[in-house]
This record gives sequence, C-alpha cells and structure tokens, in this order.
Amino acid sequence: MGIFVLSAFLLLGKAAQLQIFDNKYEKLAQRNTLDQQTIFPSRGLIYDRNGELLVYNKPIYDVEVIYNQINPEMDTSLFCELLEIDRITFEENLKKNWKSPKWHKSIPFTFMTKIKPEVFARFQEHLFRFPGFLPNVRSIRSYPHTNAAHLLGYLGEVNQKIINDSEGIYQPGDYIGQSGLEKSYETHLRGVKGVKHIITDNLGREVASFNEGTLDKAAEPGVDIITSIDFELQKYGEHLMQNKRGSIVAIEPSTGEILCSVSSPGYDPNLLNLDQDRGKAFQDLLNDNINKPFLDRTVLAKYPPGSIFKPILSLIAYEEDIFSPWKAVSCPGYYEYNTFRYKCHPHPHPSNVKIALTHSCNSYFFDMVRDVIELEGYYKPGRGLNKMSIHLNNFGLGRKLGIDNSYENPGFIPTSNYYDRLYANEVNGWKSTYIMSIGIGQGELELTTLQMANLAAILANRGTYITPHLVKDFSQEGIDLEPMYMIPQSTGVDSAHFEQINKGLEWVVKYGTGINASVPRTKVAGKTGTSENSHGKDHSVFFAFAPVDNPKIAIAVYVENAGFGADFAAPIAGLMMEKYLNREISPFSTIKEEKVLALNLIDQPQT
Repeated sequence: MGIFVLSAFLLLGKAAQLQIFDNKYEKLAQRNTLDQQTIFPSRGLIYDRNGELLVYNKPIYDVEVIYNQINPEMDTSLFCELLEIDRITFEENLKKNWKSPKWHKSIPFTFMTKIKPEVFARFQEHLFRFPGFLPNVRSIRSYPHTNAAHLLGYLGEVNQKIINDSEGIYQPGDYIGQSGLEKSYETHLRGVKGVKHIITDNLGREVASFNEGTLDKAAEPGVDIITSIDFELQKYGEHLMQNKRGSIVAIEPSTGEILCSVSSPGYDPNLLNLDQDRGKAFQDLLNDNINKPFLDRTVLAKYPPGSIFKPILSLIAYEEDIFSPWKAVSCPGYYEYNTFRYKCHPHPHPSNVKIALTHSCNSYFFDMVRDVIELEGYYKPGRGLNKMSIHLNNFGLGRKLGIDNSYENPGFIPTSNYYDRLYANEVNGWKSTYIMSIGIGQGELELTTLQMANLAAILANRGTYITPHLVKDFSQEGIDLEPMYMIPQSTGVDSAHFEQINKGLEWVVKYGTGINASVPRTKVAGKTGTSENSHGKDHSVFFAFAPVDNPKIAIAVYVENAGFGADFAAPIAGLMMEKYLNREISPFSTIKEEKVLALNLIDQPQT
C-alpha cells in the first residue's frame, strides 16, 4: 500500500508540474508549422592555370512565397514599403495561373529577386509579420576581369523543360550554366542543395530547428575548376585583337591544354550579371549583327584556311607515297592545266617542298593536289578525293574535335558525294580542275580556328595530338578528366614525313613570308595564309609552333579582312608566342605591337 500511495503522489506531482508550473507545452502548442527551407550551395570557382581567379560568387537576395500561407489581413502597405515596391508590383508578383500544373498554392515560388542587401536586411527584421514569405540567399557569378567571356560562359534561369528533366535537381528560379565552361561543367560546378527544417509559430516566426536538426542536410559547395588558360596570355591576345574581327587559339602541344581562346569582338562578362537588369545588355549584344559579340569565332566560325593547308596536303601525299619532298615543280608565275589557270607570285624556283613552303608557291601545291586526287585520272577524281578526306578526318577536320566547350562547329571537308550533288547537271560529271583550289586551302574547304591551332600542335608533335581542352584539373580529389583529354591520338602519318615539312616551316619564319612572326632567341616554325574573300578584302591567317626543338606553344591566328597573312596574323602570332615563352615583349618587338594595335577594322563593314 505504501508503494502505491507513494507512486500516486509522484504522478500527481508530475501532472501538476506539467500542467500548472511548466509552460513548455503551452509554447509548443504555438509552434504549429514545420517549414522546410532550401540551402543553396556556393557554385564552384574558376581559376586559370596559374591560380588567377577568373570567376567568383557573390550573394543575391530573394524572397519566396507559399501562396496559401499568406495572411489575408497582412499589412500590405508596410510590406511594399520595406521592399521598395508599389501595390501593383505586389499583386503582379503574386498572380499565377493556378489552373496550370506548373503552379501550386502550397509550393514556394519566387516572389521577388535581386533585392539590395540593405533592403533585404530591413525586410528580414519584420519577416514575422508576413507569414508565407520566405527569405533566400543564394550565390551568383561575378568577374574580377573583363576578359574571356566566351570560354567562361554565363548563367541563366532554368526553364520548365530543364526542371521536368532534372529529376528534382532544379526548381523554378534556379540558375544553370547557359554557355561556355559554366554549361559544360554544370554538374561539377553547381554543388548539391541542402535542407533545413524549421519550426515556426502561428505568426511565421522561427522558433527552433525541428528534432534538433537531425533531419537537416548541409549544402555541398560546387567543385572548383582549374582551367588550362594562361590569363595573362588571354588578356594580351584580347588586347591585340581590339578593333578587329577574328580569333586566336593557342595550345600546349604535349598536353592539348588550351592556353588562350580569343574571339573578337567580345564583351565584358559582367554585363550579364544576374544581380542587375541584364535584359537590355543581353538584347543589345544579341542585336549587334555587324560585330556579333556573342559569336565565339574560335569554335563556331568556319573559314577557308588558305595556304596553311599546304603542309597538311604534303603530309598526306607523302603518306600515300604519291609525291616526294624532293620533287621540283616549274612555276613561271602561274599554274595552268587544261582549262584551269591560277596565278602565283614571283619567287625562286621550288626545287623541293622546303622552298615551296618558304615562298608559298601555289603552282607546287596545285601539282601536288592533282597527284593526290587523280588516282584514277582527270575524269575520275572521286576516289582520290575520298582518300584525302579520310586522312583529313584523322587530322581532326570535318568533325568536332570534342573540346569541353558547350558548342563546336565541325567545319567542312568536301567528299565526292558532295561534288556529285553540286555538279549533278554536268553531262560528264565533275573533273579534278573543278576542285583544285582546295590544294591551297580555298574552295569549299572550311576550318575553325581551333582546328587550325590543333593542326599546328600535330606538326609540333610530329603526327599526334591530344584533344584540345579548357580544364586542367579540379579542386576535389577523385575527379578525372575525360580519357580523350589525356590519351594521344594518331593521325596515321609516319613521323618521318614531318622532318622536311617542319624544316620548311622553320624556313618560312626565318627567310620567307612568316618573318614577322619571329621571336627573339627562339626558333619558330609557321606558315602564312591569305584566305581569298570574294565579298571584300582577304582574310589574314597564320599558324605556328615554338620552340621548334621542344614545342611549348602551338597557335593559330585568323584576322578577318586584314589582307595578307604576313601583314597582321603573323606578327600577332609572334607577339603571342613571345609573351607566353618570355613573359614579356622585347623592345625589338614593340614596333610590330604598335602596328598591330593601330589596325582598326571594326569601323569598316564586315565582308
């Protein structure tokens, strides 16, 4: 009996403590809402190969709302005053098509974004007055420099298709990479969202973490990316290309790492920041049909390569045992064959390929391309052309190389099927003379500047290349580059065939048309090209690699409507190689630099 009596008193005491003296459960009764808040991760940073920060994050402040939790008697005037908006904006931001499956009154949606920090801070102090409205802080991109916009890319808001296909990864109002590295490496850069469960009272005020935070999940920041870009070289290339249309691509031959990717005209990446009204800036860039600043000319523009194609044709001819590097070809200042006649320029007699390359003799390479495509004679050039096309494909032409950019143009390499369609009305079909201009990099042949730079890397490596790529490493262990960015690929051409070609290219810079590309105390091998343009002034082209004995850089330069390759593309390439190899421009080269910077082609119409 004593035990029962004692137990009864204990129970009565506990009941009194719970119901009379302790107000804990009275307070819990007011904690009547469980709010699940998304924690947005910081996006991965982007650096150059030397640790220079190219892209960083800064906070952006948003307010989300759950429609069916809004208090109809809330102080709307105070709400609008705090967020510095009017009543019309308030009503418009809440107006949704509730009949659409896209919207649901119990699911949060973005009420207002890009709120100034001081406005957001003031609003947060009064947040308890406005049930249903949720604060959000997320990261957006910012740029410490005005360079490299095309290769870095930009962010934009996700559309409904992306949301539907993402299996819950993206929600309305989220941002995603829209171009460049931001798009290519979105899965690495975006991070993983976290979640926080908060108990709120009936006024929407936060009371405590639910279940002491055991169900919360921290956000995982995105992976930082170390690009292969040398920012100083990138910046210098954009400096040289100001007031010009064209592109520069430089590659480290031994790794395939892209050292710079310059497309001009470009734009300041800060113009498309998400913390401002970028609509007008975006539209202005999009509507500039003359300069096309959104066009990444390094990977999207297709150009006839001109005479830089001659070394590649030579290698194919040698591999097929069709032509000898020691063969002499007569050149009286023009080349004539059946009904085909094409002018050349005065130069010493080309008794071998080195002299032919040094002076860029058209007659020599017309004779060579004839031998390549006329395997079955003048009237049946199809088999020879197709064999050449297969070789060119092995050189990475006529197809996408596979760069880790969000877009790439494959260029164009014609085959017999193409000419069969083009000359379908010819009674006896097309002849070799119809297409001989491809022997000097003209006609239907089209390459991107990236492909041209990769050709220079192939010459530097004597027949192999690693797929060009923009990312060098990641900040997180266990993430590797794609195998194609590490494994050499072969062109199928014997390395022995490169000896005379590369010697000829060295002579081009030492004695011939590429002398403006010379670099002090460094052996350079390169080739000029002048891409004929039927609509206006010719395009200036040059590719090269240096040093000859241990190549560290391969480069291609294309300047639209700048004339001869020797005039501007060659000196730009020389200055870029000197900048990369020596880290500075010598007084000897400043004359070239001044001439390049003085050239203004932007004020002229594009042709």
